[in-house]
Amino acid sequence: MDASNQPLLDVSDLSVAFGRALAVDGISFSIKRGECVALVGESGSGKSVSALSVLKLLPYPAASHPTGAIRFRGRDLLTASDQEMREVRGNDISIIFQEPMTSLNPLQTIETQIGEILSLHRGIGGSAARARTLELLRQVGIPEPETRLQSYPHQLSGGQRQRVMIAMALANDPDLLIADEPTTALDVTVQAQILALLAEIRARLGMSLLFITHDLGIVRRIADTVCVMNNGKIVEQGPVEQVFTAPQHAYTKALLAAEPKPDPAPPQPDAPVVMSADNLKVWFPIKRGLLRSTVGHIKAVDGVSLAVRKGETLGVVGESGSGKTTLGLALLRLISSDGPIVFLGNDIQGLRFKQMRPFRRDMQIVFQDPFGSLSPRMSIADIIAEGLEVHQKQLSREEREARVVKALKDVGLDPEWRFRYPHEFSGGQRQRISIARAVVLEPNFIVLDEPTSALDMLFQAQMVDLLRDLQRKRDLTYMFISHDLRVVASLASHLIVMKSGKVEEEGPASVLFKTPKSDYTRALFAAAFRLEADGDGAVAT
Repeated sequence: MDASNQPLLDVSDLSVAFGRALAVDGISFSIKRGECVALVGESGSGKSVSALSVLKLLPYPAASHPTGAIRFRGRDLLTASDQEMREVRGNDISIIFQEPMTSLNPLQTIETQIGEILSLHRGIGGSAARARTLELLRQVGIPEPETRLQSYPHQLSGGQRQRVMIAMALANDPDLLIADEPTTALDVTVQAQILALLAEIRARLGMSLLFITHDLGIVRRIADTVCVMNNGKIVEQGPVEQVFTAPQHAYTKALLAAEPKPDPAPPQPDAPVVMSADNLKVWFPIKRGLLRSTVGHIKAVDGVSLAVRKGETLGVVGESGSGKTTLGLALLRLISSDGPIVFLGNDIQGLRFKQMRPFRRDMQIVFQDPFGSLSPRMSIADIIAEGLEVHQKQLSREEREARVVKALKDVGLDPEWRFRYPHEFSGGQRQRISIARAVVLEPNFIVLDEPTSALDMLFQAQMVDLLRDLQRKRDLTYMFISHDLRVVASLASHLIVMKSGKVEEEGPASVLFKTPKSDYTRALFAAAFRLEADGDGAVAT
């Protein structure tokens, strides 16, 4: 066969084992030059493990390959030396990881981290490195990149951190880019920008793409070939249009049919207000110069007022960096803010740490990054039971364990797994653990910060049903922060649209989704639902 017709990457009969357990069982697929192949399937199906095997990034020798070969340009990477793999990684093959907070160095600025890649692989430094860094940040849609060069990862939103990861992966124009859920943390408008960027780079450089995602809409938009994985095996593969229009396997059919059903809890006007804020502000100082003088502020939340009633779900949507997560953290008193915050009739804004403790049981949060919020040194049972040990000390050990088992069952995890550690779970499974930790205390108010972003379509629908069921049984109150407007529409009865730290528009979700008034809101909804505005300003399919 002519070398020019050979695939760039050829995975043949690949198996991955952790001890005696097979995570990947004899999969085969290939990627041609300039082609995009998507791996889809539910959490734990083996998608990420397969991708990490390409660059030999699994925890060896705990992981092994009983069978298979991974040939890149004809060279089997599984038999390559460490030195050969160092030359491949970053130069020929780059990867965008699923969880940016665990991949970025918390002690280095964004400029330093991108500059390190340019220096290591291309020998670029100084002003040239800064210019290239700014170019990359602009390409991935970070506004005013000059103001972000000296930012640390914790100072960026989840979506902005993911964009930085994409910039780092694209820095050396690789031949093959492995993208492991690269748009999970991004809002719909930036998601469209990133997909367009990847398509443009593929066309310009002839770059190949291995795209891992649970979002079937993205697969249809970007991929040429799709491989559907279930329980470590590829159950179906072929051209995207063929698989989407005429799926053959029962699992593929179920995956394509899965979608959250709109059924938000109806608002009760006479229900008591659980959480409220008035003119809430969170401003982060911008410091420059030798003396680190404050020269301005990043107004992450700028004068937001809201009220959430008992049993209601308040949806908060907007682009990455609009202040959604910061608003949730401020309401829970997890970051400093200005302005009254009233929880269950108590003004909690000025309370100290010990004074806040009695309220902590009744307010919980599910963080956007499940791996960063789970202690790697604690078992799942200990993580979920920790809140019970602090807030419900009267429970016996047996009672705590029973509560942990029930919480795991509620979120669809096998209770027998409770003695495992976070690194032994997929990203979606870790998010389920985070939800179990929040609901085990049966709180009054839960901030859900992108709780379904790491979940596949099947479990997204299940999780929405679970959250709705828990809400109705326990009269829970949610603040639901998400860029996935379809999921928001299925849960939220009231909606706030944020832009640049301010409330752009708000109102009953059923009204706002049908007749948005702001141009920004209409653009946001159109990007999510692929809708067009009619002459009256309404949004219709």
